[in-house]
Amino acid sequence: MIKIENLVKTFGAKRAVDGVSFNVERGEVLGFLGPNGAGKSTTMRMITGFMPPTSGRVTIGGHDVAESPLEAKRLIGYLPENAPSYSDMTVLGFLKFAAELRGLAREARKKAVERVVGLCHLDSVLHQSVDTLSKGYKHRTSLAQALIHDPEVLVLDEPTDGLDPNQKHEVRELIHRLGKSKAIVFSTHILEEVDAACTRAIIIDRGRIVANGTPAELRAMSGLAGAVTLQAQGATAEKLSALGRVEPLNGAFRIYPRDKSAVAALAQQVIELVNREGWKVEGMYSERGELDEVFRRITLPDTVKA
Repeated sequence: MIKIENLVKTFGAKRAVDGVSFNVERGEVLGFLGPNGAGKSTTMRMITGFMPPTSGRVTIGGHDVAESPLEAKRLIGYLPENAPSYSDMTVLGFLKFAAELRGLAREARKKAVERVVGLCHLDSVLHQSVDTLSKGYKHRTSLAQALIHDPEVLVLDEPTDGLDPNQKHEVRELIHRLGKSKAIVFSTHILEEVDAACTRAIIIDRGRIVANGTPAELRAMSGLAGAVTLQAQGATAEKLSALGRVEPLNGAFRIYPRDKSAVAALAQQVIELVNREGWKVEGMYSERGELDEVFRRITLPDTVKA
């Protein structure tokens, strides 16, 4: 549904997006991650046709955004950064206006508004003007306009920005449900949203893609992935070191596999050693890897890492 080919955007001497390529299929929710200034919002704006690329190509549902903009944009629902809207309109008036812009006739327009009001939980503020809304409700209202025409492609820039924890959970659940039948790209800097809503994630840094995979594949890039943490009476670092590198941890030990091929066998080897030595286990678990550690290692400048 979404095909990005060698996308480049320059602003004078600055290369904000530098040769980005990826696809998103129907039924996929792609998390677009990166530090501030990495090129996330610029990429989203080019995907939707809001901003032309310096070079490269964007195709939505087989339509080139530059050559067939109307056909491509009919398929897209877009929530821009900072959730802009018309502050002097009521929520209901704004959603009716958005539906009319999308070409929905009277009955279809009414049903579309009712559907997104329910999806985004806007019943209690329908007749308030947008400028009187809290930041969270403003964001929900802008999300509702992105969904008004039931698009096949959703491009959401920071969709949980400004929401409280309960609202964030609702939006993540909504994205997860919609992602079963649509192609969705949403940008975020909140790593927990990768697990909550994404089937795949891309990390972009300084305009380039530096990682691309499922949440499990990204976690496997962590230095912690596959390590086993053991707390047991009688356990010693010396004996555990036969299985891999050992790190003491406040009365416990973390054992790292010698290489990635040994990850699957390490937990069983620890259990066998515990049984052989007769240690009394107080706690043991396998580490699945941490996304924030992967993110920091990939995106921090070398000078900061040092």
